[in-house]
Amino acid sequence: MEAHKVIKYPMMTERSVNMIETENKLTFIVDLKATKDDVKAAVQELYEVEASQVNTLITNEGEKKAFVKLKDEYDASDVAIRLGIL
Repeated sequence: MEAHKVIKYPMMTERSVNMIETENKLTFIVDLKATKDDVKAAVQELYEVEASQVNTLITNEGEKKAFVKLKDEYDASDVAIRLGIL
């Protein structure tokens, strides 16, 4: 699956901002068919960072949300600033 098709857009909520600052995690809405490995590869390709862990869930609206924890050598707030969400 292509990286641009896997990740639809980054989430910008109060909780996601808190996770960026405290847990070094980014939150994205992703394609329903995307696997955790697809999300990990897409984040690496699009944002040039490495993910250590990916958790997903299906929201009440039927969208798939991915929580991507970055490896310690990368800073989620730097990526968020590049994306324009911080």
